[in-house]
Amino acid sequence: MTTYIPQLTLPGVIFEKPAIAVLLPVAAGTAVGFLTRPQTDSMYKALKQPRGSPPAWVFGPAWTLLYAGMGYASYRAWSAGSSSIDPSKVMLAKQGATLYTVQLGLNLIWMPLFFGLGRPLAATIDIIALTGVVGYLAKTWAQVDETAAWLMAPYLGWLSFATYLSAGSGYLNNWDLRNVGKAPKSE
Repeated sequence: MTTYIPQLTLPGVIFEKPAIAVLLPVAAGTAVGFLTRPQTDSMYKALKQPRGSPPAWVFGPAWTLLYAGMGYASYRAWSAGSSSIDPSKVMLAKQGATLYTVQLGLNLIWMPLFFGLGRPLAATIDIIALTGVVGYLAKTWAQVDETAAWLMAPYLGWLSFATYLSAGSGYLNNWDLRNVGKAPKSE
């Protein structure tokens, strides 16, 4: 059981409007992607990767769709919960908002951990925690709005695949990416 923690939760106004709910994670994810892009481009090509790794161009469109889906799910769950006469659904929607905020934070720090800092072990621990939070969030939202919970299914599927890629790349690169994709220093 989780609780609603206002200090750890995005403001309700974000969840009340579908455009804001969708655009926030898309914009935040895009911003993180652009900020880590210099490291990401060179490192992704140089990584030893596990079988089934997609080409780099797949990630942008995939994440854009996933961010939009999670944002719309947050709008649906919040709307269904806040308009309910059932106090337990109201509380579950608020708890879901806290879980949603936590998962978004965990999501957004993965790229800086993996590509920015070259720490695949920390990134893999992060994505495992993220997957657990998203699973619990979907379970929570299922009690408020079943469609919101189902909208999280593609995200959970992708997170499972991304966990495989994160752990596989970490393992194949000896859990240290700090020098992957960087030109050797000349003496």
